[in-house]
Amino acid sequence: MEFSLNHVDAGCAARLGRVVTSHGTFETPIFMPVGTVGSVKGVAPRVLADEIGAEIILGNTYHLYLRPGTEILEKAGGLHTFSGWDGPILTDSGGFQVFSLSGIRKISEEGVRFQSHLDGSYHDFTPESVVDTQRSIGADIMMVLDECPAGDVSEAYARNSNELTVRWARRCQDRFASTDPLYGFDQALFAIVQGVVYPDVRRDSARQLVDLDFPGYAIGGLSVGESHDQMYEMVAVVNEQLPTDKPRYLMGVGTPQNLLRNISLGVDMFDCVMPTRNGRNGMLFTTEGEINIRNAKWKDDFSPIDPGLPNYYSTTFSKAYLRHLLMSNEILGLEIASVQNLSFYLWLMHEARAAIAEDRFEQWRTAIEPRVSRRL
Repeated sequence: MEFSLNHVDAGCAARLGRVVTSHGTFETPIFMPVGTVGSVKGVAPRVLADEIGAEIILGNTYHLYLRPGTEILEKAGGLHTFSGWDGPILTDSGGFQVFSLSGIRKISEEGVRFQSHLDGSYHDFTPESVVDTQRSIGADIMMVLDECPAGDVSEAYARNSNELTVRWARRCQDRFASTDPLYGFDQALFAIVQGVVYPDVRRDSARQLVDLDFPGYAIGGLSVGESHDQMYEMVAVVNEQLPTDKPRYLMGVGTPQNLLRNISLGVDMFDCVMPTRNGRNGMLFTTEGEINIRNAKWKDDFSPIDPGLPNYYSTTFSKAYLRHLLMSNEILGLEIASVQNLSFYLWLMHEARAAIAEDRFEQWRTAIEPRVSRRL
């Protein structure tokens, strides 16, 4: 993986970059659709690429480890060939999913023992095993195993947890260096900065991980209950410590406003389940504002869903038709809504990059935020 920083906005820390992987190149800032089990829910790879404009997607190590499992993935030749997606893939380490199972997991220095949410069977994740699993998946960008503590833990707990995460990062790095890719292309391993909402812990986490010289850095443990202001404060604290010549990935965030604010703080990469999850529940993001398409006001609105987006789904189908499909529990409705929301997120990133290139990001952001966040 190669990252080049091409421009920084004159009025803020927003950055233009480019990431080159063995499966293609993408420009940053970028939003990565989430394909938890090897698919973005209800959206085929060709639609992702051609209609939505996705350049990289995310898979989840925890879920892919449990099902279909590494044996099947290796027989298939990795997730790219298994899923039919030939662009870049990033996988998280599964740490967040494991640690969300607080009642059925046990943390130790060695790693974490947990019960499968599928059948209750016991499994172990160690720093070494999650690297091995991500080798089997064949992701272009892999993540270290980290502990993601709850947002309300004490500073002492956050500090101890972070020290464990840093030790695990070293072990992941060692395992990565001592193993080879399985499918003939290079992979990269990113570290994850933790520290909850404590600035000193965040700074220490970032400094220690920077000393280990990873090719990229994620910011984890945010958007888990803290306020938006706390999130922005922690991102600013971390980005002050991270090197400028490596990509910065804010995990699991978030709303359009969250993305825009964090771009202005220097974040390059994002992922979140919100576009597809909200879409399946009838909440649409559009270039003119948010729509609850289930509301009766849309039942005879035959205008296109979003003529501001240049894709077949948003300009062909009407609001009335999409409402009808969702009210009828028709699967096509879930697909159309998901494509609409993902297209909006990718459009927002495209517009952000254009604004950064012209040194007008903050002016553009302050104008676009109220427009896209208003309820129609």
